Amino acid sequence: MPLQIINGDITKLKVDAIVNAANSSLLGGGGVDGAIHRAAGRGLLEECRTLNGCRTGEAKITGGYNLPAKYVIHTVGPRWRGGKYGEAELLASCYREALKLAVANGCGSVAFPLISAGAYGYPKDEALDIAVKTIGSFILQCDLEVFLVLFGARPKRTEREIADALHEFMPLEVCEAPAEMTKCIDFVHVANKKTFARGLHDEELKRRLAYADESFSEMLLRKIDELGLSDAECYRAANVDRRLFSKIRSDKNYKPSKQTAVAFAVALRLPLEEAKELLAKAGYALSPSRPFDIIVEYYLTRGIYDVHEINLSLYKFDQVLLGAQNVV
Repeated sequence: MPLQIINGDITKLKVDAIVNAANSSLLGGGGVDGAIHRAAGRGLLEECRTLNGCRTGEAKITGGYNLPAKYVIHTVGPRWRGGKYGEAELLASCYREALKLAVANGCGSVAFPLISAGAYGYPKDEALDIAVKTIGSFILQCDLEVFLVLFGARPKRTEREIADALHEFMPLEVCEAPAEMTKCIDFVHVANKKTFARGLHDEELKRRLAYADESFSEMLLRKIDELGLSDAECYRAANVDRRLFSKIRSDKNYKPSKQTAVAFAVALRLPLEEAKELLAKAGYALSPSRPFDIIVEYYLTRGIYDVHEINLSLYKFDQVLLGAQNVV
């Protein structure tokens, strides 16, 4: 999974590089900056003294010293001043410049903290949105595994709390109580089913019958060819690792996780009914009673196919992310 949002201690991750949310001096500080300097040891501070600081929105690289990571990429995030002083672009620049350095130094994996969301006061939801969208856009062009590491586990919400939050999130008559989640039916979904039934002409029926025996892998590969996509364009848009895609390509009977199957439907930009058809090939369906399925269907019915935007919503509702086999 190229982009994962996890909870944990960034100083303990075995990745090629970790990113330090540094101050402009690069000489250490509080929060994640201090934790990285303490874990890396004095050698990191000595090398940082040679760098002559760093400007906001830029990045510099050093060795990892006593850290499991080979490199530390230092970047200086903006202080929050109400959002009227270019903070969003500066924050996005931090992620882009750090990613460029990771690629330039041959890194295959890199871990970020949530930059500027601590002492610098950037609102956490906005900081997370910028991080995910900036990283997501960058990794469409390369095979790079990225971890966005949030310190400390979030408290899990009850099903009732998720249902209430879903009700506020989308304009649906849904989720009045956990026991009634089976009533959570998107009116757009109902309308789409009727429209589809009316529009199923003979040619479409013949096409479906011709491909009735296709496996998930066979249908996926056929769709990729029909759309003129390269393998890399597809698996990157799905937030799926290249190695996993290779398994799917080489095994016509490969059964993906539901999250991976949905991710490919998003990457292929399939209309809702075709997405359901692809899911059915893997033995899955979208249920009107499950928060994950409700969120996915909400985006598909509106033609929104940005996997990272969908994952942001899934993360906020404590759901497994698209492309995931297992998520920490």
